Amino acid sequence: MPVKKSTPDFLLVIVTLSLLAVGLIMVYSASAVWASYKFDDSFFFVKRQLLFAGVGVFAMFFLMNIDYWTWRTWAKVLLIVCFVLLILVLIPGIGVVRNGSRSWIGVGAFSIQPSEFMKLAMIAFLAKFLSERQKMITSFKRGLLPSLSIVFLAFAMIMLQPDLGTGTVMVGTCVVMIFISGARISHFIMLGMVGLVGFAGLVLSAPYRIKRITSFLDPWSDPLGSGFQIIQSLYAIGPGGLFGLGLGQSRQKFFYLPEPQTDFIFAIISEELGFIGATFVLLLFALLLWRGIRISLGAPDLYGSLLAVGIISMIAIQVMINVGVVTGLMPVTGITLPFLSYGGSSLTLMLMAVGVLLNISRYARY
Repeated sequence: MPVKKSTPDFLLVIVTLSLLAVGLIMVYSASAVWASYKFDDSFFFVKRQLLFAGVGVFAMFFLMNIDYWTWRTWAKVLLIVCFVLLILVLIPGIGVVRNGSRSWIGVGAFSIQPSEFMKLAMIAFLAKFLSERQKMITSFKRGLLPSLSIVFLAFAMIMLQPDLGTGTVMVGTCVVMIFISGARISHFIMLGMVGLVGFAGLVLSAPYRIKRITSFLDPWSDPLGSGFQIIQSLYAIGPGGLFGLGLGQSRQKFFYLPEPQTDFIFAIISEELGFIGATFVLLLFALLLWRGIRISLGAPDLYGSLLAVGIISMIAIQVMINVGVVTGLMPVTGITLPFLSYGGSSLTLMLMAVGVLLNISRYARY
């Protein structure tokens, strides 16, 4: 192992905790009305989010002190465990159905989403696989095909739930890692064409996905159905203006925008804090991306570099999809905004991933 630095990337810690703090404030602001109505407790969601945040921050600082090469050693085991969980979640009585997707496993009063943890396990495994076969990656049969086969097996199992959003983030992250490791562009062009056909097939195979595409193109064609969420999201963003309506003053959270504390929390941020508040949040994500890129470039070995690329790509892709959906630039998908949206598995996973990134920074030279 290379010589470890005495301290991790301090700015990355500050940015992550800042995003987490903004998220806790906005989860309360966005959910208080709905929580009071449904649970007679305006703090219902934020209390649970605080619990998840506590577990996640503990995991972040714990993993910050675990040598990242440990993930290389246990990558195969972690991947197998996540595959087993993806199988278990499909079994009635074990898997919990929410919003039409069997994506959760109940654990007492809480539940975990195995597909979220598969993303990190796949990143760790693929970083190991690619770093050991870097010279083969230019070969379609010996390098590219084996790596993509594992990725698309996981994607297929996630789609059985179904969860197109999480699967898309995982595949997008892995494609970035494979591209960075030196795969040929000609192979990517060929696979991209196949991927477009496959994606079109997935959309056409489910009527609700077709409705999401048509509502994306013209949400006002079905304002009370498939276009409802995006219309209400835009109604939240528009009145926010430059400075917003003020913290806690959202109108759309009064039963207009469905469950605004989850996928559409960025719309509430834009409504209450305005363009300035929304831009501040995006700048925090840009800072996180910048530190992650620097850590990747300064990593002492290829495995550490690919592991950092995977983590930062996962976060960046998820942010782009979520913000794109909320602002009407992409069709609606069930993707949370990292560190800000309500959700235990997503928040814990993201903080764990940052913990791994912080450990890599302790070895990085930059």
